Amino acid sequence: MAEERTFNGAESGGSERRYYVRPKTCQFCADKALTIDYKKVDLLRRYMTEEGKIRPRRQTGACARHQRAMAAEIKKARHLALVPFTGRFTDSERY
Repeated sequence: MAEERTFNGAESGGSERRYYVRPKTCQFCADKALTIDYKKVDLLRRYMTEEGKIRPRRQTGACARHQRAMAAEIKKARHLALVPFTGRFTDSERY
């Protein structure tokens, strides 16, 4: 029959190293002078993927209030063509 294995570090010859995720703090709550604005394209791009999607809170570390504000400002910037709706592409990929 199949044998069940457990890896507790002693079998592997050393102590098991675990990765603990440090809780992320909201950048906007920590620095009150930093504001979210649709004209700050470099700030908005940090909260977007290469495909143009908005990054989730678990990746950005923003609190719920600032994540909602960031999403609204990204959408404003998209409509004003400051940031793309989708990822970058060349003219040859359009057709």
